[in-house]
Amino acid sequence: MKLDKIQKFGRYLSNMVQPNIGAFIAWGLITALFIPTGWLPNENFAKLVGPMLTYLLPILIAYSGGNMVYGHRGAVVGCIMAAGVIIGSEIPMFLGAMITGPLGAWLIKKIDEVITPKIPTGFEMLINNFSAGILGVILALISLKAIGPAVEFISTSLSNGVQVLVSLKLLPLVSILVEPAKVFFLNNAINHGVFSPIGIQQVTEVGKSIFFTIETNPGPGLGVLLAYTIFGKGRSKATAPGAAIIHFFGGIHEIYFPYVLMNPVLIIALILGGMSGVLTTLLLKGGLIAVPAPGSIIAMLAVTPKGGFIATIASVLIATVVSFVVSSFIVKKSPEEDLEAAMEKSKANKDLSNNNNISNEDVPFEEAIKNITIKKIVVACDAGMGSSAMGATMLRKMAKEKGIESITITNCAISNLDDSVDIIITQKSLTDLAKQKMPSKIHLSINNFMDKKFYSDVLDKVINK
Repeated sequence: MKLDKIQKFGRYLSNMVQPNIGAFIAWGLITALFIPTGWLPNENFAKLVGPMLTYLLPILIAYSGGNMVYGHRGAVVGCIMAAGVIIGSEIPMFLGAMITGPLGAWLIKKIDEVITPKIPTGFEMLINNFSAGILGVILALISLKAIGPAVEFISTSLSNGVQVLVSLKLLPLVSILVEPAKVFFLNNAINHGVFSPIGIQQVTEVGKSIFFTIETNPGPGLGVLLAYTIFGKGRSKATAPGAAIIHFFGGIHEIYFPYVLMNPVLIIALILGGMSGVLTTLLLKGGLIAVPAPGSIIAMLAVTPKGGFIATIASVLIATVVSFVVSSFIVKKSPEEDLEAAMEKSKANKDLSNNNNISNEDVPFEEAIKNITIKKIVVACDAGMGSSAMGATMLRKMAKEKGIESITITNCAISNLDDSVDIIITQKSLTDLAKQKMPSKIHLSINNFMDKKFYSDVLDKVINK
């Protein structure tokens, strides 16, 4: 239960940042190109760096957080409140925006619940506008005088603590926590909720940050997938090469999680690979100027500062080699039947009629779809950008091959699911969360987003219903 709560909280943090990744990349590229030590130094263009970092990015985060709580109205009040922490602080206020955006939205939501039933007819617009404006003023002042300084103190303390780890060469130890947490789908929460705020503050001080390389390094996962490619058996060996390409070049880390979960001892390989990658970056004084999203080698190189390519490439290469060596030993020692049994035990690889359900009742898939018109299928994940996008693309291609043109197939974050969907496909570990969001819909669990047989079975049963 605790893990579920942590995952839910982590996804909430991640969903405030993920929709705005394009803005972060834009800021990172402008920084890499035009600052005095950049590739194309330009004093005029470099004027964009400070305002984007101080105002644009935190406001976008606050808006996203407020919008998740109470739509556009909540987002507006959340941004007003965030303005207080931004102006009242001397550091980039990403953590403050993550707090004030949703908080401001929640407060206006509660006020609306009280006053809306009492508004006289014809005064709705007047009262709604003034209630939001007055509350915004109060919250902005509170943020300016109290919340901003408090968050700045916390952020500075965390940053100082991290600097101690760096100076003592102990930063690689964070991989002991990071790598297992990633496998349980806390990767986005760690990256965007923890490392990104610290990393951005470091960039403003020294021009780069090692924290952008810790969670995003594709080396540990690539090592595991290469081990399965060479020493795996059965289905795991057959699917690992494609997964490795998607993981390394596409940056979809979620694709290697099932390979680790079906042989959990591989977490040791991930930890050792992650630690070696962080240590390499530390020793070579490497770092990135923005968060690479998705975490692919292409994205990492794109936000590597001038003179930092050797450190970036070396950290990925060494992490891959260490992870591969340890993973190879583990995979070779694993009996074939154990690997295959682990995959077959997964709900996604059993017959659909035995494993999919509506809400919390065990209802065969064929029965569930008998009396409904299926218009929309959604592949959902925590952020709605990586693994779900890949799954939806594969499902669309297969639907086209089977002549299915009347069904809309798309992807989204679980938090953005709406009533228009008929069938929801999610990673096995996320299905319960999706059911909480949309309890009356048909939910299907998949273990591996590359499982073509799963998608084919779904489409065949839809065609033949």
